[in-house]
Amino acid sequence: MQGLYLDKLLGQLAYPLGLSLTLCLLGLLLLALGRRRWGLGTLLVAVVWLGVWSLPAVSDALRQSLEGRFANLAVAELPVAEAAVVLGGAIDAGPPGWPYPDLGSAADRVWQAARIYHAGKAKRLILSGGRLAWQGERLPEAQAMGRLLADLGVPAAALVLEERSRNTRENALYSAELIRTLGIERVLLVTSALHMPRALASFRAAGVAAIPAPTDFEVMPQPAQALRWLPDAGALAGSTRALKEYLGWWVYWWRGWA
Repeated sequence: MQGLYLDKLLGQLAYPLGLSLTLCLLGLLLLALGRRRWGLGTLLVAVVWLGVWSLPAVSDALRQSLEGRFANLAVAELPVAEAAVVLGGAIDAGPPGWPYPDLGSAADRVWQAARIYHAGKAKRLILSGGRLAWQGERLPEAQAMGRLLADLGVPAAALVLEERSRNTRENALYSAELIRTLGIERVLLVTSALHMPRALASFRAAGVAAIPAPTDFEVMPQPAQALRWLPDAGALAGSTRALKEYLGWWVYWWRGWA
């Protein structure tokens, strides 16, 4: 668990906001030490770095470089598989006593899974998602997804829950165990389009014959306009998600996980 926590912490420091704040602190320290030129230069780099990733045009281009690898297909165009694996990171079960899960920005994953089941594209849905120890007492995300899918008309008999995974690597490893136990040959892999390159590489590295069934496409065609070159908090968040995927893919490749 400590290794996972350290990975999360280092990741936060590497993302635009964390790195910019770190550079600001370094710049202020340099100024306090009388290194005026270096201090001002470091502060300028921090502001420019944060500003660039806050531009909608830059953010969209970065995210499109990941999402554009996959077609945004209707469920009817997907092939039939024995099961679909649905990755967590979409909803939060909330603390004990909450009657309903909280839907996150990636909740399209669960809707996509329901569409796939009702369209007859997969008879089983493998829900992959555990919980993080530092979040306190929570139900595993797989259970929260199961509750939402029940509301969407998917019977409990069609669901297989994988409740141990805490990241994409573990999604792949623990789902692969279930897939082999169930004797399944190939699966549809359901996750956000932005996350799909790293997820697909992880599942294939784990020996799973996975077919991408991406959803939650973020980037939509936009006409050229001046507003796309003004800083925007939403664009910064989008850039951060994309940089997380690039950084995560590089780490997975370096570790031999993808």
